[in-house]
Amino acid sequence: MPTLFDSVQIGDIALANRIVMAPLTRNRATDGLPGPLTVEYYRQRASAGLIISEASQISPMAQGYLDTPGIHSPEQVAAWRTVTDAVHAAGGRIVIQLWHVGRISHVSLLPGGASPVSSTNRQSPAMTFTREGFVPVSAPRALRDDELPGLITDYVTAAQNAIDAGFDGVEIHAANTYLLEQFLRDSINDRSGPYGGSIANRTRLLVEVVEAVTQKVGAGRTAIRISPMTTFGNTAALDSDPQALYNHVVEQLARFKLAYLHVIEGETGGPRLPDVAVPFDYAALRSRWPGAWMINNGYSLADALAAVDSGAADLVAFGRYFIANPDLVRRLREDAPLNALRADKLYGGAAEGYTDYPTLD
Repeated sequence: MPTLFDSVQIGDIALANRIVMAPLTRNRATDGLPGPLTVEYYRQRASAGLIISEASQISPMAQGYLDTPGIHSPEQVAAWRTVTDAVHAAGGRIVIQLWHVGRISHVSLLPGGASPVSSTNRQSPAMTFTREGFVPVSAPRALRDDELPGLITDYVTAAQNAIDAGFDGVEIHAANTYLLEQFLRDSINDRSGPYGGSIANRTRLLVEVVEAVTQKVGAGRTAIRISPMTTFGNTAALDSDPQALYNHVVEQLARFKLAYLHVIEGETGGPRLPDVAVPFDYAALRSRWPGAWMINNGYSLADALAAVDSGAADLVAFGRYFIANPDLVRRLREDAPLNALRADKLYGGAAEGYTDYPTLD
């Protein structure tokens, strides 16, 4: 059986090992552009088998937090090219996470003070970060069915922009109760018509996005992230039947032969096996997926080794460990001590807590 440190081919992307840097929002973009510090940040972590970039908005209407980067303008494409060039020069591989936050946004972050858009017009109880600090998210406007083709086009354009910027592929963000998951869950999606009601209808937008993106940039360079049991940011209750919903989601996505499926187990940033009334069987999803299977959420070295050794997963994504340890692959290989995370430096700021964590050397 392969080990965590063995190479692997995922779709069209060859990886040196199975250790993945998870997508991590750091709020250090300027006017939607990654800058020199971001170049250094990712270059330092290029020993990861794969880097998944921080989530990046697919359009101006997709932004939900202050100082996050985009991938919808020529200037953003050029800025991201400096990042991908640096990662590739250091021997790494990097994909970008394509992001639309949906209703998790604020009018001050959107063009012309527009309302956020979603599957619903119901406001989320979540908070977001603006120039005024943390504030409640704004009430959304429910997207009309005739607006959805334009939304799909935004995903396709962003995916092509990512390839033009030198990324090895794209990961479609369908997790953490952002826009695509707002359509998936019946606790949020209260619409009628072809994109509401039944599981098949609620899954329709996600499938159409994936189909369009794969037709544009290739299935072997397209991946997706899901989070069946998260209530991230207190944004929503779970679906009324998450097992049935995500069994269907995975069955529908399996036919595209994507590069990988990235699964957040349990509560994002919380317990991987939370004490919930309705247990969730991730193995049932795994049995429905023919390709590379990536797991995420609080994995220790021992857990990650066991998961790959047993065949339960092909890749393991690490988040906070990679923030604090730019040479995490070496530290895991040598079972070396890990740097402590500076939690007060996670969001915003400059080099401190971003590019100044020491390596073993």
